[in-house]
Amino acid sequence: MSLSPNDPSTLDETVLSVRDLRTDVATPSGRKTVVKGLSFDLKRGETLCIAGESGSGKSITALSIMGLLPEPMARVSGGEVLFEGQDLTRIGEDAMRRIRGGDIAMIFQEPMTSLNPVLTVGRQLREAIRAHQDVSRSEADARALEMLTSVRLSEPARRLKQYPHELSGGMRQRVMIAMALACNPKILIADEPTTALDVTIQAQILQLIRDLQRDFGTAVIMITHDMGVVAEMADRVIVMNHGHIVERGTVADVFERPSDPYTRGLLDAVPKLGALTGIDTAPKEADSSQPPVLEVEDLVVRFDLHGGLLNRVTSRVHAVEGVSFRLEPGETLGLVGESGCGKSTIGKALMDLVAWEGDIRIAGTPAGIGGAQQQKRLRRDMQMIFQDPYASLDPRMTAGDLVGEPLVIHGLASGSDLKDRVRALFERVGLPADAMARHPHEFSGGQRQRICIARALALSPKVIIADESVSALDVSVQAKVLDLLQELQEDLGLSYLFISHDMAVVEQVSHRIAVMYLGQIVEMGTRRQVFENPQHDYTRRLLKAVPIPDPKRRRNVFDVPTGEIPSPVLPLGQSVDRLRYSDIGDRHLVAVS
Repeated sequence: MSLSPNDPSTLDETVLSVRDLRTDVATPSGRKTVVKGLSFDLKRGETLCIAGESGSGKSITALSIMGLLPEPMARVSGGEVLFEGQDLTRIGEDAMRRIRGGDIAMIFQEPMTSLNPVLTVGRQLREAIRAHQDVSRSEADARALEMLTSVRLSEPARRLKQYPHELSGGMRQRVMIAMALACNPKILIADEPTTALDVTIQAQILQLIRDLQRDFGTAVIMITHDMGVVAEMADRVIVMNHGHIVERGTVADVFERPSDPYTRGLLDAVPKLGALTGIDTAPKEADSSQPPVLEVEDLVVRFDLHGGLLNRVTSRVHAVEGVSFRLEPGETLGLVGESGCGKSTIGKALMDLVAWEGDIRIAGTPAGIGGAQQQKRLRRDMQMIFQDPYASLDPRMTAGDLVGEPLVIHGLASGSDLKDRVRALFERVGLPADAMARHPHEFSGGQRQRICIARALALSPKVIIADESVSALDVSVQAKVLDLLQELQEDLGLSYLFISHDMAVVEQVSHRIAVMYLGQIVEMGTRRQVFENPQHDYTRRLLKAVPIPDPKRRRNVFDVPTGEIPSPVLPLGQSVDRLRYSDIGDRHLVAVS
């Protein structure tokens, strides 16, 4: 049976029934109910979106359905999850393992913590496929290659041999999506499936999910804070707040006639591309007495690849190639581009976390030279908010200790003064003071990102490199954090290198914008210049791919680029000459000797 996705007239077969689901978690003050009597039905070929703030119970609901709660810390305390006549909360682990990954698959929110770091991508995909399908190893390998190609990873054959840490955040997310879709599941639970992806890849993934629904009648539960994605994909919407459903209805009803004040607040907080059209807040000419806080000239980052019998260097990844820019006091430079284009690598190079060539000056002081004390001082002037909050937080330390650690290392606070300053930082990013005693695994993804932001603010730096700093946050918290960052910028004169794939957010916070493609900046200008009159074909494609938070403007088919996916890997002796990106979507990397 072939279904038309998002056509309610074809949605008549219930594949999952959740009845009065309740989930408890252990806290220092006793067990707390975080999912409170949740009930809904999911029909074949339907997309049900669950929206709500970070910590509202969305992800816990998904883990409860999948039987992946970390017992006894968390457990289903009541209700039913009915799939094909079975209550998934009461079947054994062996039976659940046969269902999980095959009939019901899940795309997890944080790919780095969901992938095994000691196994190659290919082996993990092959194991997942063979666990649920009676196929040979060669057939599983072929299917794995097919899935990596379908999620549009460049050089998919080479990616199969790589380990998760060798991929960017967006690439790892695409691997997780490929793994979830590999067995053609009857139900796909997607927990923030496009959070780490730029808008062009997001459009491709959403189209892939639609194709899966059309071809196999797959039902989708999509957990997301991106209301643009909800408007594009949902048939029905559930809005959660503090473990309760506060609103439910068709996507048109929820967007056009929200009945609950909480839902109206969520929709009001959604950043909308073009809302600032005609407004230009480019920074004023810099005062001659105030030099740039950051100067980057001809930055190059390349990674050697080894191969052959003697394991010699055979080629190089041209991750960043000749990038130059300046950052003025109190300025926000937005850095946008596809996953794997080199955005995060630039941030790591500025923090001296990867080897680089070129010239970097922080407040006039050259980076990469001098002793340990000078480098320590430079680190105080420039801090980074990393893309993956869970991987950047020590799981053995409490949140309070993590936020206070920079103050201790630099000798800026101790004792009661340290506690007071940490408490104030928690309040500024919207976390309660009692959260200081909890460990990273006890927080939601969005809450962990707020801890990272508080940690970056601890030293009152001159420059903050924000690498997807709000991508894990729901829209209401995102709006608060963006307001906070702008308030700090005005009060303290902070400068931001704001790395993001969310074009609406970039438009909202940036004075200038740099667009990256395959390691190079292909366009740079003021917010008004880039968004109102983009000059490069790639910039125009990025803007065209942005999801619109309006169900009336839903696209029937996403604009997916065609042509061979380019790679930044070149043989020794070749270098990047120029980039060309045509309007029809074919992309080419031109190499010269």
